[in-house]
Amino acid sequence: QVNFVVCQLFALLAAVWFRTYLHSSKTSPFIRHVVATLLGLYLALFCFGWYALHFVIQSGISYYIMIIIGVENMHKYCFVFALGYLTVCQITRVYIFDYGQYSADFSGPMMIITQKITSLAFEIHDGMFRKNEDLTPSQRCLAVRRMPSLLEYLSYNCNFMGILAGPLCSYKDYITFIEGRSYQLRQSEANGKEDTKYEQTDPSPNVAVAQKLLVCGLSLLFHMTVTKTLPVEYNIDDGFRATASWPVRVFYLYVSLMAARPKYYFAWTLADAINNAAGFGFRGYDKNGAAHWDLISNLRIKQIEFSTSFKMFLDNWNIQTALWLKRVCYERATFSPTIQTFILSAIWHGVYPGYYLTFLTGVLMTLAARAIRNNIRHYFVESPTVKVCYDVITWVATQVAISYTVVPFVLLSVKPSFTFYSSCYFCLHIASILVLLVFPLKRTQKGSTKQQSIQPVWSRKSENLQKNSYSTTNNSFSQKEEITCRYQALKQ
Repeated sequence: QVNFVVCQLFALLAAVWFRTYLHSSKTSPFIRHVVATLLGLYLALFCFGWYALHFVIQSGISYYIMIIIGVENMHKYCFVFALGYLTVCQITRVYIFDYGQYSADFSGPMMIITQKITSLAFEIHDGMFRKNEDLTPSQRCLAVRRMPSLLEYLSYNCNFMGILAGPLCSYKDYITFIEGRSYQLRQSEANGKEDTKYEQTDPSPNVAVAQKLLVCGLSLLFHMTVTKTLPVEYNIDDGFRATASWPVRVFYLYVSLMAARPKYYFAWTLADAINNAAGFGFRGYDKNGAAHWDLISNLRIKQIEFSTSFKMFLDNWNIQTALWLKRVCYERATFSPTIQTFILSAIWHGVYPGYYLTFLTGVLMTLAARAIRNNIRHYFVESPTVKVCYDVITWVATQVAISYTVVPFVLLSVKPSFTFYSSCYFCLHIASILVLLVFPLKRTQKGSTKQQSIQPVWSRKSENLQKNSYSTTNNSFSQKEEITCRYQALKQ
């Protein structure tokens, strides 16, 4: 864990240097790719020793599969190989070396690399094999229209900004950043002929980085002080279960699981700050012209802690992983997409039985919460006073349900997990089943997204210009279509 923190702090300094001295205006994409890759492999070697070779082996074999299989079926083979290789490494680490240890391990970075390998394979398949009209708007936008070179592939998978803790980003966003086209706009004359390239001054990430480092510091302080005094394991302590009343047990369940979250806040926010410090992660401007550096952010702490629905919590926790699950599984599943997505999430997380108990419980909770929301929420939203009461009640219910669901994720093993659930008489499992029996479950459209007020950088002048385009890896789309799809893809 010390190695991990030291390497991430070094990566933060390297990111500042990378943005200052290897800016896209000063050096070629080839040099930026080479330096980003070599720095990433060095950090991996320092942190994990020769286990870091797994990163290169997994990426190299996946690239070879893409080349020899072809674009028609490469996504299937890459998906099976990458996930299978990750699972074998997780089994080896867990059941041969150190069961139950939370030390930084080489399978953690492999989880991110697996996401990148599978995402890119699907994006290439969409861009080079499937018909454009068969793609969803987000698939059409993220589709990759040419095979990446080996250097580009390794740089995407193993760059120093994301090799240790991610987060996942799309291949097109990463290549656009490396090639220095993140802030470019094309100006067009009234006749539609492009004659001028306008490059906007790079917005500074310094404020965003400073804010995220402050969050990191507070999260680390909370973890080192409060978390140790509120162990999740105390929920199954015999003395506590025998003497504590139900309200006390429920309250301790909530605060102990809340205290377990800051370590994730620390790791993911620091990873986001590293990418921002290198100049990567700029999403656009809001209506007031304020820059937003959350293109690849992995969480929204305020929305997590004040979630009033199970879905709201999941939408703001490990955001990039949720998007990955949506893109490679949920949108493409032919039956039971929710169940398939939760099973894939469990397999990807690892081989501890507690993970499977958590995600199978999560299926019940998600379906029950969806049924309740679809059937009764509209009765409580018309009156502001009633709406406030409804929000308070759903916040309490959501926090208790989330805590109840993720206890096995922390306890890891079957016996302590069933000890906890049996001590609660499996109450929320039973309640969820009853809800599904009573309320009809309406079908939801897959891939639906919410409107958001942030305006991408490339569309700031769209009101005055007839044609603007955001520069991407391949100029396959028309200007209007490209702006639309990029805007839709970056909405969370």
